[in-house]
Amino acid sequence: MPATEESALKLLRELTETPAVPSFEDGVRKIVARELQDCGAVAHDRNGSVYCERPSPAGGPRVLVTGHMDEVGFMVQNIAAEGFIQFVPLGGWWTHTLLAQRVNVLTATGESILGVICSTPPHFLSAEARAKVLPIEKLFIDVGAGSREEATGAFGIQVGDAIAPETAFSQMRNPKFLMAKAFDNRVGIGLTIQTLQALRGESLPNALIGLATVQEEVGVRGATTAARATRPDVALVLEGAPADDTPGFNRNDSQGQLGTGVQVRIMDPTAIMSRRLVDFVKEVATENGIPHQLTVRRSGGTDARAIHLSGEGVPTVVLAVPARYIHSHNSIIHIDDYLAAHQLICALVKRLDASVVSGLTQFL
Repeated sequence: MPATEESALKLLRELTETPAVPSFEDGVRKIVARELQDCGAVAHDRNGSVYCERPSPAGGPRVLVTGHMDEVGFMVQNIAAEGFIQFVPLGGWWTHTLLAQRVNVLTATGESILGVICSTPPHFLSAEARAKVLPIEKLFIDVGAGSREEATGAFGIQVGDAIAPETAFSQMRNPKFLMAKAFDNRVGIGLTIQTLQALRGESLPNALIGLATVQEEVGVRGATTAARATRPDVALVLEGAPADDTPGFNRNDSQGQLGTGVQVRIMDPTAIMSRRLVDFVKEVATENGIPHQLTVRRSGGTDARAIHLSGEGVPTVVLAVPARYIHSHNSIIHIDDYLAAHQLICALVKRLDASVVSGLTQFL
């Protein structure tokens, strides 16, 4: 049964409110395994990426749908004598967005310690210093500890602990607009889960593999090994990609407007997508009346970087839900774009038979 708005909202709420920064994806991994347990055989590779595979008819191609579990976050680098937490980023952060934001330090015991990102108050800085963006090395996290001993003892915080943004999932005044942390890339995980669930009772011309990768935000590390484990013949990489429809952009040139449909990425600096696969995606979207928008990106990258170079090469395309303000504590998506992506992915999987997939790589 296809995903509904109600089921999507419920799943996205749980996924976005679960902390999972690079190398600490346990919470989201448990959700993926739970949701896919009736969809096929669930397994994982040695780095912690988890995947679910449905059997294939004889000769059916291996079709991969995949998203990454991790979100941008931080790690405890040091605990100062006064009890303040010094930290390093896990993934790309724009320091403008960090001051006065809430975070959770995730301790080894499983407890979350609430804190806030701070700096020297501006009242004590010169006008010149206030005009500059502080580097992360000048920021600290206040968890309310009076000393290093209290932070490590009573609070249980240790060097190397994960730190995740603290943000509640919210529907906005227009309930089609959703605000949360980690839409990059919990939308990809939600789409992976809901695609396998929707197609669970269908007869497919392929082996369908749903994959949730680790450590994308620190260099697509999980996808590198997971692609070897899953051995796809074709891959649909599912993402929450940057929207470009806010002030500062020319909306006439926008390739990522909220409410306009699923993004079909043709290229970014890390991967030029299979042109034949892109054409097939456009054809299927048009035939099914699915709103979509084409994107060519000057920056950024996804797990497609590793997957399309796996083995002898894998025809790959990125399908994305546009998201405003990714890599911050509050990003915004439109639920209709998510549902359009879901509809397109399901339609593609049903059409990716041996003939179609073979045609993607016949060059002579």
